[in-house]
Amino acid sequence: MTHVDPMTLPVPDPADPAALDELHTEDERLVRETVRKLLDKLVEPHIAEWFEVGAIPGVRELARELGSIGLFGMHLEGYGCPGMSAVDYGLACLELEATDSGLRSLVSVQGSLAMYAIWRWGSEEQKQEWLPRMAAGEAIGCFGLTEPDVGSDPGSMRTVARRDGSDWILDGRKMWISNAPYSDVAVVWAGTDEGVRGFVVPTDTPGFSAPEIKHKLSLRASATGELVLDGVRLPASAMLPEARSLKGPLSCLNEARYGIVWGALGAARSCLETARRYSRERVQFGRPIGAFQLTQQKLADMCLEYVKGYLLALHLGRKKDAGTLRPEHVSMGKLNNVREALEIARSARTVLGANGISLEYPVIRHMTNLESVLTYEGTVEMHTLVLGQLLTGEQAFR
Repeated sequence: MTHVDPMTLPVPDPADPAALDELHTEDERLVRETVRKLLDKLVEPHIAEWFEVGAIPGVRELARELGSIGLFGMHLEGYGCPGMSAVDYGLACLELEATDSGLRSLVSVQGSLAMYAIWRWGSEEQKQEWLPRMAAGEAIGCFGLTEPDVGSDPGSMRTVARRDGSDWILDGRKMWISNAPYSDVAVVWAGTDEGVRGFVVPTDTPGFSAPEIKHKLSLRASATGELVLDGVRLPASAMLPEARSLKGPLSCLNEARYGIVWGALGAARSCLETARRYSRERVQFGRPIGAFQLTQQKLADMCLEYVKGYLLALHLGRKKDAGTLRPEHVSMGKLNNVREALEIARSARTVLGANGISLEYPVIRHMTNLESVLTYEGTVEMHTLVLGQLLTGEQAFR
Protein backbone atom coordinates (compact mmCIF):
# COMPACT_ATOMS: atom_id res chain seq x y z
CA MET A 1 0.00 0.00 0.00
CA THR A 2 1.32 3.39 -0.99
CA HIS A 3 1.40 5.81 1.89
CA VAL A 4 -0.11 9.22 1.22
CA ASP A 5 0.12 12.01 3.75
CA PRO A 6 -3.55 13.10 4.02
CA MET A 7 -2.49 16.64 4.81
CA THR A 8 -1.06 16.93 1.30
CA LEU A 9 -4.41 16.18 -0.31
CA PRO A 10 -6.68 19.03 -1.46
CA VAL A 11 -8.83 20.58 1.26
CA PRO A 12 -12.46 19.40 0.84
CA ASP A 13 -14.93 21.80 -0.73
CA PRO A 14 -17.03 23.35 2.08
CA ALA A 15 -20.09 22.97 -0.15
CA ASP A 16 -19.36 19.21 -0.50
CA PRO A 17 -17.21 18.33 2.50
CA ALA A 18 -17.76 14.57 2.18
CA ALA A 19 -16.89 14.61 -1.55
CA LEU A 20 -20.25 13.07 -2.43
CA ASP A 21 -19.82 14.24 -6.00
CA GLU A 22 -17.18 11.54 -6.47
CA LEU A 23 -19.86 8.87 -6.06
CA HIS A 24 -21.54 9.80 -9.34
CA THR A 25 -20.81 9.08 -12.97
CA GLU A 26 -20.28 11.84 -15.50
CA ASP A 27 -23.72 11.14 -16.96
CA GLU A 28 -25.35 11.52 -13.55
CA ARG A 29 -23.58 14.80 -12.95
CA LEU A 30 -24.72 16.00 -16.38
CA VAL A 31 -28.34 15.24 -15.49
CA ARG A 32 -27.99 17.20 -12.27
CA GLU A 33 -26.35 20.15 -14.01
CA THR A 34 -28.95 20.23 -16.79
CA VAL A 35 -31.80 20.42 -14.29
CA ARG A 36 -30.00 23.02 -12.19
CA LYS A 37 -29.30 25.21 -15.22
CA LEU A 38 -32.96 25.24 -16.28
CA LEU A 39 -34.21 25.98 -12.77
CA ASP A 40 -31.68 28.79 -12.26
CA LYS A 41 -32.90 30.40 -15.46
CA LEU A 42 -36.66 29.92 -15.27
CA VAL A 43 -37.63 29.43 -11.63
CA GLU A 44 -35.11 30.68 -9.06
CA PRO A 45 -35.61 34.38 -9.84
CA HIS A 46 -39.37 34.04 -9.26
CA ILE A 47 -40.00 31.23 -6.77
CA ALA A 48 -40.21 33.39 -3.63
CA GLU A 49 -42.82 35.58 -5.31
CA TRP A 50 -44.77 32.54 -6.53
CA PHE A 51 -44.74 31.15 -3.01
CA GLU A 52 -45.97 34.46 -1.64
CA VAL A 53 -48.85 34.82 -4.11
CA GLY A 54 -49.67 31.11 -3.89
CA ALA A 55 -49.48 30.26 -7.58
CA ILE A 56 -47.14 29.59 -10.49
CA PRO A 57 -48.11 32.01 -13.27
CA GLY A 58 -47.75 30.36 -16.65
CA VAL A 59 -47.62 26.88 -15.15
CA ARG A 60 -48.42 25.25 -18.49
CA GLU A 61 -45.53 27.01 -20.21
CA LEU A 62 -43.26 25.95 -17.36
CA ALA A 63 -44.53 22.36 -17.68
CA ARG A 64 -43.55 22.31 -21.34
CA GLU A 65 -40.08 23.57 -20.44
CA LEU A 66 -39.72 20.84 -17.82
CA GLY A 67 -40.95 18.29 -20.33
CA SER A 68 -38.44 19.50 -22.91
CA ILE A 69 -35.54 18.18 -20.81
CA GLY A 70 -37.30 14.92 -19.96
CA LEU A 71 -38.31 15.54 -16.34
CA PHE A 72 -41.78 14.02 -16.60
CA GLY A 73 -41.72 10.24 -16.31
CA MET A 74 -37.96 10.36 -16.75
CA HIS A 75 -37.47 6.92 -15.19
CA LEU A 76 -40.17 5.31 -17.37
CA GLU A 77 -39.48 3.72 -20.75
CA GLY A 78 -41.28 4.25 -24.05
CA TYR A 79 -44.14 6.54 -25.02
CA GLY A 80 -41.88 9.57 -25.14
CA CYS A 81 -40.34 8.91 -21.72
CA PRO A 82 -36.52 9.06 -21.44
CA GLY A 83 -36.03 5.75 -19.60
CA MET A 84 -33.30 7.11 -17.36
CA SER A 85 -31.99 5.53 -14.17
CA ALA A 86 -33.49 5.77 -10.71
CA VAL A 87 -30.39 7.67 -9.54
CA ASP A 88 -30.81 10.13 -12.42
CA TYR A 89 -34.40 10.68 -11.36
CA GLY A 90 -33.37 11.07 -7.73
CA LEU A 91 -30.80 13.73 -8.58
CA ALA A 92 -33.42 15.59 -10.60
CA CYS A 93 -35.80 15.50 -7.62
CA LEU A 94 -33.05 16.82 -5.36
CA GLU A 95 -32.42 19.79 -7.64
CA LEU A 96 -36.14 20.47 -8.07
CA GLU A 97 -36.74 20.55 -4.33
CA ALA A 98 -33.62 22.61 -3.74
CA THR A 99 -35.61 25.23 -5.62
CA ASP A 100 -38.98 24.43 -4.04
CA SER A 101 -40.90 21.41 -2.77
CA GLY A 102 -43.96 22.54 -4.70
CA LEU A 103 -42.06 22.34 -7.97
CA ARG A 104 -40.81 18.85 -7.15
CA SER A 105 -44.42 17.92 -6.29
CA LEU A 106 -45.54 19.02 -9.75
CA VAL A 107 -42.99 16.69 -11.32
CA SER A 108 -43.52 13.82 -8.86
CA VAL A 109 -47.30 13.78 -9.19
CA GLN A 110 -47.08 13.98 -12.96
CA GLY A 111 -44.43 11.30 -13.44
CA SER A 112 -44.45 8.98 -10.42
CA LEU A 113 -48.18 8.98 -9.72
CA ALA A 114 -50.35 9.83 -12.73
CA MET A 115 -48.00 8.71 -15.51
CA TYR A 116 -46.69 5.70 -13.60
CA ALA A 117 -50.24 4.52 -12.91
CA ILE A 118 -51.06 4.58 -16.62
CA TRP A 119 -47.66 3.17 -17.62
CA ARG A 120 -47.79 0.29 -15.11
CA TRP A 121 -51.49 -0.53 -14.97
CA GLY A 122 -53.06 0.98 -18.07
CA SER A 123 -54.12 -0.39 -21.43
CA GLU A 124 -52.07 0.19 -24.56
CA GLU A 125 -54.72 2.64 -25.76
CA GLN A 126 -54.50 4.62 -22.51
CA LYS A 127 -50.72 4.71 -22.72
CA GLN A 128 -50.73 5.90 -26.31
CA GLU A 129 -53.37 8.54 -25.62
CA TRP A 130 -51.84 10.14 -22.53
CA LEU A 131 -48.20 9.30 -21.89
CA PRO A 132 -46.53 11.07 -24.86
CA ARG A 133 -48.41 14.30 -24.14
CA MET A 134 -47.73 14.08 -20.43
CA ALA A 135 -44.04 13.37 -20.98
CA ALA A 136 -43.81 16.50 -23.12
CA GLY A 137 -45.65 18.61 -20.55
CA GLU A 138 -48.49 19.18 -23.01
CA ALA A 139 -50.96 17.53 -20.64
CA ILE A 140 -50.87 17.67 -16.84
CA GLY A 141 -52.13 14.88 -14.61
CA CYS A 142 -53.15 14.37 -11.00
CA PHE A 143 -53.73 11.34 -8.77
CA GLY A 144 -56.89 10.95 -6.72
CA LEU A 145 -56.56 8.63 -3.73
CA THR A 146 -56.77 10.66 -0.48
CA GLU A 147 -60.28 11.64 0.63
CA PRO A 148 -61.62 14.18 3.15
CA ASP A 149 -62.04 11.45 5.78
CA VAL A 150 -59.54 8.91 4.48
CA GLY A 151 -55.78 9.42 4.53
CA SER A 152 -53.51 6.66 5.82
CA ASP A 153 -56.22 3.98 5.42
CA PRO A 154 -57.06 4.03 1.69
CA GLY A 155 -58.99 0.78 2.03
CA SER A 156 -61.74 2.81 3.72
CA MET A 157 -62.28 5.09 0.72
CA ARG A 158 -65.86 6.18 0.07
CA THR A 159 -65.55 7.07 -3.59
CA VAL A 160 -67.39 4.40 -5.54
CA ALA A 161 -67.76 3.29 -9.14
CA ARG A 162 -70.80 1.31 -10.28
CA ARG A 163 -71.59 -0.27 -13.59
CA ASP A 164 -74.34 1.14 -15.77
CA GLY A 165 -74.52 -1.03 -18.85
CA SER A 166 -71.03 -0.96 -20.35
CA ASP A 167 -70.22 2.36 -18.64
CA TRP A 168 -69.01 3.22 -15.16
CA ILE A 169 -70.52 5.92 -12.94
CA LEU A 170 -68.19 7.52 -10.37
CA ASP A 171 -69.33 9.37 -7.27
CA GLY A 172 -67.21 10.71 -4.44
CA ARG A 173 -64.66 13.23 -3.25
CA LYS A 174 -60.88 13.33 -3.18
CA MET A 175 -58.89 15.82 -1.11
CA TRP A 176 -55.42 17.40 -1.06
CA ILE A 177 -54.75 16.55 -4.70
CA SER A 178 -51.66 18.25 -6.13
CA ASN A 179 -51.95 19.60 -9.69
CA ALA A 180 -55.74 19.15 -9.59
CA PRO A 181 -56.84 22.71 -10.47
CA TYR A 182 -54.99 22.72 -13.80
CA SER A 183 -54.93 19.02 -14.68
CA ASP A 184 -56.11 17.62 -17.99
CA VAL A 185 -56.47 14.08 -16.66
CA ALA A 186 -56.99 12.53 -13.24
CA VAL A 187 -56.21 8.98 -12.20
CA VAL A 188 -59.01 8.29 -9.72
CA TRP A 189 -59.23 5.27 -7.42
CA ALA A 190 -62.66 4.01 -6.39
CA GLY A 191 -64.30 1.09 -4.65
CA THR A 192 -66.21 -1.32 -6.88
CA ASP A 193 -67.84 -4.73 -6.53
CA GLU A 194 -64.52 -6.06 -7.83
CA GLY A 195 -62.41 -4.22 -5.25
CA VAL A 196 -60.44 -1.02 -5.65
CA ARG A 197 -60.06 -0.03 -9.30
CA GLY A 198 -58.40 2.89 -11.05
CA PHE A 199 -59.94 5.10 -13.73
CA VAL A 200 -58.42 7.53 -16.21
CA VAL A 201 -60.72 10.56 -16.07
CA PRO A 202 -60.39 13.47 -18.51
CA THR A 203 -61.06 16.54 -16.39
CA ASP A 204 -63.55 17.97 -18.89
CA THR A 205 -65.89 15.02 -18.27
CA PRO A 206 -69.36 16.20 -17.13
CA GLY A 207 -69.78 15.90 -13.37
CA PHE A 208 -66.07 16.33 -12.66
CA SER A 209 -64.68 19.46 -11.00
CA ALA A 210 -61.49 20.35 -9.15
CA PRO A 211 -61.94 23.43 -6.93
CA GLU A 212 -58.66 24.80 -5.60
CA ILE A 213 -57.86 24.62 -1.89
CA LYS A 214 -56.97 28.09 -0.66
CA HIS A 215 -55.36 29.50 2.50
CA LYS A 216 -52.43 27.05 2.57
CA LEU A 217 -49.32 28.10 4.46
CA SER A 218 -47.20 25.31 2.96
CA LEU A 219 -46.50 24.19 -0.63
CA ARG A 220 -47.92 27.50 -1.75
CA ALA A 221 -46.27 27.29 -5.15
CA SER A 222 -48.10 24.00 -5.78
CA ALA A 223 -51.76 24.09 -6.80
CA THR A 224 -53.79 21.78 -4.58
CA GLY A 225 -57.43 20.91 -5.09
CA GLU A 226 -60.38 18.73 -4.29
CA LEU A 227 -61.74 16.29 -6.86
CA VAL A 228 -65.54 16.30 -6.96
CA LEU A 229 -67.17 13.43 -8.84
CA ASP A 230 -70.93 13.74 -9.21
CA GLY A 231 -72.25 11.03 -11.47
CA VAL A 232 -69.17 11.05 -13.70
CA ARG A 233 -69.95 8.69 -16.58
CA LEU A 234 -66.99 6.91 -18.15
CA PRO A 235 -66.70 4.26 -20.83
CA ALA A 236 -65.41 0.82 -19.91
CA SER A 237 -62.13 1.75 -21.61
CA ALA A 238 -61.44 4.34 -18.88
CA MET A 239 -60.64 1.65 -16.30
CA LEU A 240 -57.02 0.73 -15.71
CA PRO A 241 -57.30 -2.95 -16.68
CA GLU A 242 -54.32 -4.31 -14.76
CA ALA A 243 -54.99 -2.71 -11.35
CA ARG A 244 -57.41 -4.80 -9.28
CA SER A 245 -56.70 -3.96 -5.64
CA LEU A 246 -54.91 -1.50 -3.39
CA LYS A 247 -51.69 -2.87 -4.86
CA GLY A 248 -52.30 -0.50 -7.77
CA PRO A 249 -52.32 2.85 -5.96
CA LEU A 250 -49.79 1.71 -3.35
CA SER A 251 -47.27 0.83 -6.06
CA CYS A 252 -47.62 4.38 -7.40
CA LEU A 253 -47.12 5.84 -3.94
CA ASN A 254 -43.93 3.84 -3.57
CA GLU A 255 -42.60 5.44 -6.76
CA ALA A 256 -43.41 8.92 -5.49
CA ARG A 257 -41.94 8.25 -2.06
CA TYR A 258 -38.65 7.28 -3.66
CA GLY A 259 -38.48 10.70 -5.29
CA ILE A 260 -39.17 12.34 -1.94
CA VAL A 261 -36.22 10.48 -0.37
CA TRP A 262 -34.01 12.51 -2.73
CA GLY A 263 -36.14 15.63 -2.95
CA ALA A 264 -36.07 16.39 0.76
CA LEU A 265 -32.29 16.49 0.54
CA GLY A 266 -32.57 19.33 -1.94
CA ALA A 267 -34.46 21.47 0.55
CA ALA A 268 -31.94 20.48 3.23
CA ARG A 269 -28.98 21.38 1.03
CA SER A 270 -30.44 24.77 0.22
CA CYS A 271 -30.97 25.52 3.92
CA LEU A 272 -27.54 24.25 4.94
CA GLU A 273 -25.71 26.21 2.26
CA THR A 274 -27.70 29.36 3.03
CA ALA A 275 -26.82 29.06 6.73
CA ARG A 276 -23.17 28.35 5.95
CA ARG A 277 -22.82 31.42 3.74
CA TYR A 278 -24.75 33.58 6.19
CA SER A 279 -22.52 32.50 9.07
CA ARG A 280 -19.51 33.85 7.19
CA GLU A 281 -21.16 37.18 6.33
CA ARG A 282 -23.10 38.06 9.46
CA VAL A 283 -20.87 39.88 11.97
CA GLN A 284 -21.69 40.13 15.67
CA PHE A 285 -19.37 41.03 18.57
CA GLY A 286 -16.74 41.96 16.05
CA ARG A 287 -16.48 38.74 14.08
CA PRO A 288 -18.57 36.46 11.83
CA ILE A 289 -21.08 34.33 13.73
CA GLY A 290 -19.49 31.31 12.06
CA ALA A 291 -16.49 31.88 14.32
CA PHE A 292 -18.55 31.00 17.41
CA GLN A 293 -18.65 27.43 18.66
CA LEU A 294 -22.43 27.12 18.92
CA THR A 295 -22.90 28.16 15.29
CA GLN A 296 -20.22 25.72 14.17
CA GLN A 297 -21.93 22.94 16.09
CA LYS A 298 -25.23 23.67 14.31
CA LEU A 299 -23.51 23.67 10.93
CA ALA A 300 -21.57 20.48 11.68
CA ASP A 301 -24.70 18.64 12.83
CA MET A 302 -26.65 19.80 9.76
CA CYS A 303 -23.81 18.69 7.51
CA LEU A 304 -23.59 15.24 9.06
CA GLU A 305 -27.33 14.58 8.76
CA TYR A 306 -27.33 15.74 5.16
CA VAL A 307 -24.41 13.48 4.26
CA LYS A 308 -25.98 10.46 5.97
CA GLY A 309 -29.29 11.10 4.21
CA TYR A 310 -27.53 11.44 0.86
CA LEU A 311 -25.67 8.16 1.29
CA LEU A 312 -28.94 6.44 2.16
CA ALA A 313 -30.70 7.92 -0.87
CA LEU A 314 -27.89 6.89 -3.20
CA HIS A 315 -27.85 3.37 -1.77
CA LEU A 316 -31.61 3.07 -2.34
CA GLY A 317 -31.23 4.47 -5.84
CA ARG A 318 -28.60 1.88 -6.73
CA LYS A 319 -30.88 -0.83 -5.32
CA LYS A 320 -33.81 0.45 -7.37
CA ASP A 321 -31.71 0.36 -10.51
CA ALA A 322 -30.67 -3.20 -9.62
CA GLY A 323 -34.29 -4.25 -9.06
CA THR A 324 -33.76 -5.07 -5.37
CA LEU A 325 -35.57 -2.16 -3.70
CA ARG A 326 -38.38 -3.11 -1.31
CA PRO A 327 -41.17 -0.80 -0.04
CA GLU A 328 -39.65 -1.08 3.45
CA HIS A 329 -36.42 0.43 2.12
CA VAL A 330 -38.35 3.38 0.68
CA SER A 331 -40.17 3.89 3.99
CA MET A 332 -36.82 4.00 5.77
CA GLY A 333 -35.54 6.62 3.36
CA LYS A 334 -38.67 8.76 3.42
CA LEU A 335 -38.90 8.65 7.21
CA ASN A 336 -35.27 9.56 7.80
CA ASN A 337 -34.61 12.07 5.06
CA VAL A 338 -37.72 14.19 5.42
CA ARG A 339 -37.50 14.23 9.20
CA GLU A 340 -33.83 15.23 9.13
CA ALA A 341 -34.36 17.76 6.33
CA LEU A 342 -36.97 19.49 8.48
CA GLU A 343 -34.59 19.57 11.43
CA ILE A 344 -31.88 21.03 9.18
CA ALA A 345 -34.30 23.72 8.01
CA ARG A 346 -35.26 24.58 11.58
CA SER A 347 -31.64 24.76 12.69
CA ALA A 348 -30.70 26.86 9.68
CA ARG A 349 -33.52 29.24 10.56
CA THR A 350 -31.92 29.84 13.96
CA VAL A 351 -28.56 30.60 12.35
CA LEU A 352 -30.23 33.32 10.29
CA GLY A 353 -32.03 34.73 13.31
CA ALA A 354 -34.84 37.12 12.38
CA ASN A 355 -33.73 37.02 8.74
CA GLY A 356 -34.66 33.36 8.82
CA ILE A 357 -38.36 34.18 8.56
CA SER A 358 -37.95 36.44 5.53
CA LEU A 359 -38.63 35.27 1.98
CA GLU A 360 -35.46 37.12 1.04
CA TYR A 361 -33.87 33.83 2.07
CA PRO A 362 -35.21 30.35 1.13
CA VAL A 363 -35.08 28.80 4.60
CA ILE A 364 -38.57 29.59 5.97
CA ARG A 365 -40.09 28.61 2.63
CA HIS A 366 -38.36 25.24 2.72
CA MET A 367 -39.26 24.79 6.36
CA THR A 368 -42.99 25.33 5.85
CA ASN A 369 -42.96 23.20 2.70
CA LEU A 370 -41.28 20.32 4.51
CA GLU A 371 -44.08 20.30 7.09
CA SER A 372 -46.31 19.06 4.26
CA VAL A 373 -43.71 16.69 2.84
CA LEU A 374 -43.44 15.15 6.30
CA THR A 375 -47.12 14.20 6.10
CA TYR A 376 -47.90 13.33 2.50
CA GLU A 377 -47.00 10.05 0.79
CA GLY A 378 -47.20 8.39 4.19
CA THR A 379 -46.97 10.07 7.56
CA VAL A 380 -44.07 9.72 9.98
CA GLU A 381 -46.24 7.40 12.05
CA MET A 382 -47.04 5.06 9.15
CA HIS A 383 -43.45 4.77 7.95
CA THR A 384 -42.32 4.23 11.55
CA LEU A 385 -44.72 1.31 11.81
CA VAL A 386 -43.57 -0.14 8.49
CA LEU A 387 -40.04 -0.16 9.86
CA GLY A 388 -41.26 -1.46 13.21
CA GLN A 389 -43.01 -4.38 11.55
CA LEU A 390 -39.85 -5.20 9.62
CA LEU A 391 -37.79 -5.20 12.83
CA THR A 392 -40.22 -7.14 15.03
CA GLY A 393 -42.41 -9.15 12.70
CA GLU A 394 -45.45 -7.63 14.42
CA GLN A 395 -47.95 -5.43 12.61
CA ALA A 396 -49.06 -2.45 14.69
CA PHE A 397 -51.12 -0.51 12.15
CA ARG A 398 -54.43 -1.43 13.78
